[in-house]
Amino acid sequence: MLHSEQTKKTLSDHRKSLQDLKKSYEESEEPEKQQLWEIINDELQDILKKYFLFFSKKQMKIFNDPIHGHIELHPLLVKITDTPQFQRLRHIKQLGGTYLVYPGASHNRFEHSLGVAYLAGCLVKILHDNQPELKITKQDFLSVQIAGLCHDLGHGPFSHVFDGLVIPKAKKIKQIKGLPDEIPEKWKHEQMSVQMIDDIVKSLKAENEDVLKEHELDDRDVIFIKELIEGAKASAAEWTYKGRDEDKSFLYEIVANKQNGIDVDKWDYFARDCHHLGIRNSFDHQRLLKFARVCEVNGTNHICFRDKEADNVYDMFRTRYTLHRQAYQHKICNIIEEMFAEALVLADRDLHEGKPEDMLKISEAIKTAEEYSKLTDEIFEQISSSTAENLQKSRDILDKIVRRKLPKFVGEARLTEKNVSKEELRTTWKAAVQKYKLDNPTVSLNAEDLPVYVVDLDHGMKDKNPIESVYFYSKRKPNEASTIKDYQLSSFLPKTFNEELVRVYYRRTGDQTAEDKEEEKKKVEEAEKCFQIWCSNNFGLP
Repeated sequence: MLHSEQTKKTLSDHRKSLQDLKKSYEESEEPEKQQLWEIINDELQDILKKYFLFFSKKQMKIFNDPIHGHIELHPLLVKITDTPQFQRLRHIKQLGGTYLVYPGASHNRFEHSLGVAYLAGCLVKILHDNQPELKITKQDFLSVQIAGLCHDLGHGPFSHVFDGLVIPKAKKIKQIKGLPDEIPEKWKHEQMSVQMIDDIVKSLKAENEDVLKEHELDDRDVIFIKELIEGAKASAAEWTYKGRDEDKSFLYEIVANKQNGIDVDKWDYFARDCHHLGIRNSFDHQRLLKFARVCEVNGTNHICFRDKEADNVYDMFRTRYTLHRQAYQHKICNIIEEMFAEALVLADRDLHEGKPEDMLKISEAIKTAEEYSKLTDEIFEQISSSTAENLQKSRDILDKIVRRKLPKFVGEARLTEKNVSKEELRTTWKAAVQKYKLDNPTVSLNAEDLPVYVVDLDHGMKDKNPIESVYFYSKRKPNEASTIKDYQLSSFLPKTFNEELVRVYYRRTGDQTAEDKEEEKKKVEEAEKCFQIWCSNNFGLP
């Protein structure tokens, strides 16, 4: 039987039951009539209490957000924002070192988290109002909002600089030096966000043991919140999640969508980052919200969108690429963040025998939420103002950033051959530098002074077209969804959805005289010529 026919039959059965109840009430006599009314009223109140997403205006707190306007948050969310674990997000830049290139991009994880919580609530409410058969409860609503609020609690100094650069570098150094290595493989900030949630719940319960119960939440809801932050794997053969049953699987696609990458986290940071960067955002999340709907696809409930919104969905993926190309992976932003990461690694006491006391707890801080909560962007000021001898090298790097004594950009090229390893690139580049015949015999080039970096850019799903993982429904068949057909998409869409860029920089020396600067200029000119020859001769580079 078709889903729509099943729905009609169910509604018809419910209507008949209510009519029978009404008839029974009207035919009853006092005092049974009064007792029957009380039973009916109690049951209706229970239904409203569980499924009606209404909160008193007196309860809600209003925040004035530059992106979403005046947003209302539930008092439990406000309690969470007023914890030290959440307040530390005020001291973590959303875009790491990008603000040193884009001066307006100095916003923090704090306001982004508020925005994600708000959008999570908006999406849940639209699904609830348009599809009451989903049986979305107040507990679902609050849990999803809390997950949105807390999804970035685990970010470290300069956001992705920490888990993307610092931790991998620290792990590699520990392995080389043979030091005890307790850093998990592929450690990500979401793992710490989950630990932080436990820490917050513990601290709130210490003040009021019934804090969750007062808002009709329990330990299963806490498990659900943590599962939402980590996201449900798209390839899971069977349902293994404990927070909610499989019929509520669509809720796992709201905050961290592993199915196709469409989630409210991206909706907020696209709008917020574009606003602060001064980059145009062509994606309209408010419109897409209106066309969100849950449909059953291959036996699983997924959030789907109207077929006419396919171009808007593609704009979302394209916006992601644009932000990475123009801002997140900007050639100067990248090298500044590499320098910040190097400064932190050099200051990390856990990478030295005996763990010197005048150095800082950095990589070892990921062991506990308590230690980790002390790590914010302020660590850079702590290093800069320190007089410790063991932090001198870190101070020197930070001083170079402040004085804009950055490595000189030599060149960038797009790799046209796939599966070229970074090691292979470095090897061929080193050989090219050694082989290069200098036009200016007064200078010399050293490959060690010309590091190679590789930047990966995509639309969110590596080399795959992300829109192929999105389900769409039509106006005529709102309960049936499938992937979009090629002929329904613009013929102007790209044929490839990822690319790799190889970049080379010239690493400056220390303080320079006028003669040093002149020599550096000549070296960069020679390095640029060498880079052009290397690009022509290797890996099919243009």
